[in-house]
Order: sequence, then structure tokens, then C-alpha cells
Amino acid sequence: MINDIKAEAEKKMQNSLESLHSAFKKIRTGRANPAILDSVMVSYYGQPTPLKQVASVNTEDNRTLTVTPWEKNLVPTIEKAIMTSDLGLNPATSGDVIRVPMPMLTEETRKEMVKQAKADAEHGRVSIRNARRDANSTIKELLKEKEITEDDERRGEDEIQKLTDRYIAEVEKALKSKEEDLMAV
Repeated sequence: MINDIKAEAEKKMQNSLESLHSAFKKIRTGRANPAILDSVMVSYYGQPTPLKQVASVNTEDNRTLTVTPWEKNLVPTIEKAIMTSDLGLNPATSGDVIRVPMPMLTEETRKEMVKQAKADAEHGRVSIRNARRDANSTIKELLKEKEITEDDERRGEDEIQKLTDRYIAEVEKALKSKEEDLMAV
């Protein structure tokens, strides 16, 4: 019974961590990384479709991404989608290849992005703690209904706390890595 609660809590914590990693992908560094364009949606035959499903995205060099649509008529649509995304990128088309240069980051912009990364990390930590709280309250309910003993309750809460500590440490590690990435010139 406690193992089921622990497994459910771990699943929620893992989802929080994955959500944090996808939020970090949207925070661009000065280097070109195809994952930056993962959130861009393109109108493909009237349907919003992820960019990576209608084109290949590659790194040309450290500062430039190339987007090669699989259908030539999508070039202006993809270019517009990249421009209107909230990423602050200005694509340039040459034939049927779209080049997306990564603008240089100023010190001020870097600090703003570090702030954003810290806010995302805090959101992740809160989400993990909420999973802990839910698991602990479920364990307390079981104790109240006399389905488990007090020793089981204590053991369960300790296991949930160890799980929480492990995932919080993962968040800290991811934040530290993102900060170093952002502040590297």
C-alpha cells in the first residue's frame, strides 16, 4: 500500500522534473540548439503542427540553426511562425532553407534569463513538495482508518522525504548547469 503511494509520488516528481527540463529548453543561451524551436507551432493544412514534424532543424554552426522544410510551400509559413513565437528570433530565408541566427546575449539579458531559470526551478521544487504533501496526507489517512501502523506511517513518510530530497537535488543540479550555460560567454 505504501509502495503504491511512493510510486505515485515518484511519478509526479518525475513529471515535475521533466516539465522543468522542457522549460529550461525554452530559455535560449547564446549557442544554437535545435531544442529551442521545439515549442514553435506551424499551420500545416490548417492544423497547428510542431515544427519538427514538418521540417528538419539542424545546427549549422555555434550561432546558427538551419530549418529545412519537407515541403517547399511551407517556407513562408515556418518563417512567420518562428518570427511570431516569443523566442525573439529573426529567421532569414535563402531558397528553401531558413537560417535562424542566434543573437548575442548582453549581460543584462543573461541575468534576466538566469532569473527566469531560477523561477522555473522554484516552480519545480514547489511541484515536488506538493507531491510529497499529497503522499504524506494519503499515508495519514491510512493511519487514521487503521489500515497501517504508526511505524509504517513513519517509515513511509521517511521514504517519501528521501525521494523528495533526491528530486530537489536533481532540480538544483539542473539549475546550476543552466546558470553556467547562460553565464558562459
